[in-house]
Amino acid sequence: MDEKVIDYIESIVLDRSDLLQEMEAYAEENGVPIMELVGIEALLGMLRIQQPKRILEVGTAIGYSALRMAEALPDTTIVTLERDEERYEKAQEFLGRSSARDRVITLLGDALELQEDVKQHGPYDAVFIDAAKGQYRKFFDSYSEMLTPEGVVYSDNVLFKGLVAEEVVEQKRIRNMVKKLQDYNKWLMDHPEYDTSILPVGDGVAISKKRGTRVEA
Repeated sequence: MDEKVIDYIESIVLDRSDLLQEMEAYAEENGVPIMELVGIEALLGMLRIQQPKRILEVGTAIGYSALRMAEALPDTTIVTLERDEERYEKAQEFLGRSSARDRVITLLGDALELQEDVKQHGPYDAVFIDAAKGQYRKFFDSYSEMLTPEGVVYSDNVLFKGLVAEEVVEQKRIRNMVKKLQDYNKWLMDHPEYDTSILPVGDGVAISKKRGTRVEA
């Protein structure tokens, strides 16, 4: 998206609480990846329409998006997973200062090893994937089966700063990541059980909705 458009949207977004702005500043100062402002606002808009009662988030980081979701959806519980102990502890600290803390359940561990713990808190109306990009398909396969019949999977960073559209990426590590995201996006689009749309907001958000029973004409 054009930088001027992004700046314009950010300029009219409502001010966040002091705690959220502190978290944004901490993330910037410490190189912690959190959702871009335009992207998180778009995600929250979609969640307000969906009104999920229970959300699973794969990738807590410092708890920013979990807290944004909890504040935007006062009747919703968020279960969020983080494997980095330092970030997990920082998330606990931030979330502990919020009035929404009782509706955010944080689990420490590798998301690919927490299925049994996660299942105990389900089922989920929405799954939000925002963790290791190279593992997106495994996250999707592991947790989409815990969705309710009308469930939705939201995947962040699927456009990876626009690099998924580039024909040549020089740096090998980045090139491998781009290839994995391209494969994931194509796999989502071809998935027989989900309808997927990709929105070019923030760093790219894919919305995958479970298909209902189709009535034959």
